Amino acid sequence: MKSAKFVLLALVFFSTINLSAELRAQKRPVAPDALVADLYRQHNRKRSPFFQTRSRALVNKYFNQSLANLIWKDATTKKEEVGALDGDPLYDAQDIQIKNFVIGKASMEGSIAQVPVSFENFDKKVQINFLLIKTPAGWRISDISYPGGYTLKRLLTSP
Repeated sequence: MKSAKFVLLALVFFSTINLSAELRAQKRPVAPDALVADLYRQHNRKRSPFFQTRSRALVNKYFNQSLANLIWKDATTKKEEVGALDGDPLYDAQDIQIKNFVIGKASMEGSIAQVPVSFENFDKKVQINFLLIKTPAGWRISDISYPGGYTLKRLLTSP
């Protein structure tokens, strides 16, 4: 009888451990501002989805399908040395000397979120706004707006 209780307790214990491991392995949805922070981290490590032609999955990790298609097309079909993006799209500049970098808190309304990013580049204050939408795969960037009223999507679609 004691051995049967021991076996039962052992089964309950190990199934609980297994269930906990399964729950920990499940990915939690990434918050919009966390996705933007991860994009900057990857970009600064030289593993940016921009300007690379090796991994479409890297582009899809951060951008919704329509913007990802434009970024990938720009990177893979340029006939000249430079595509539509002739500067760094995360800093809106060709040359950077970044200080006071801050990723703001996401403001969300339903399946749409905005994340402001502010910094100083060569002592000029800049704010870039990321527009994100919730997709079945999680939050994805659908556009980036820059000072001056233009957007990443507009840059990639203009002739």
